[in-house]
Amino acid sequence: MRKTMKRLICILPIQRVALVILMMLPGAVAPAARAAEVNDNIYNYVQLLRSDMNTFKVGLINSIMNLSADDTKKFWPIYREYESELSQLAMNRAEMIAEFVQSHRDGSFDEAKAKTIAKRWFSSQRARLDLLEKYHGKIEKAITPVQAGQFLQIENQLGLFIDLAIASEMPIVGSTAK
Repeated sequence: MRKTMKRLICILPIQRVALVILMMLPGAVAPAARAAEVNDNIYNYVQLLRSDMNTFKVGLINSIMNLSADDTKKFWPIYREYESELSQLAMNRAEMIAEFVQSHRDGSFDEAKAKTIAKRWFSSQRARLDLLEKYHGKIEKAITPVQAGQFLQIENQLGLFIDLAIASEMPIVGSTAK
């Protein structure tokens, strides 16, 4: 697992930083009517990055969890449900990040915006933790508690790397864009 995680350290932040930079581009989370072609290109690029990340995650899960044929039939449908829900949380988070960055760029980050962003951040963190707990329970019932623990560990560590990559690209709260 350490070898896999070292590989992850080298690969994941590069992809995630690219996604964070992409999400900070003007119009990345714009209404559909505005800059539709640019948004389609951004959407396609984000989907390509997600596909690459999901392929990596599947390989990581397979290498760590050593699922039997029977366990595979039980685990992967649950995992696909998890990924679907996680995807929605990720899009909400990306919108929040884009709004945060844009408010720093245009100078509109004030006390009201700070309160709103903080509430959304707490809500986002709770939702992600609740999602992990929900699917840990489903996996624990479907296969074994140990494998559910492996799933939890993998997802937690990936989440930490993603959080670190995103945090390293964020402006300091209350700073002004230069």
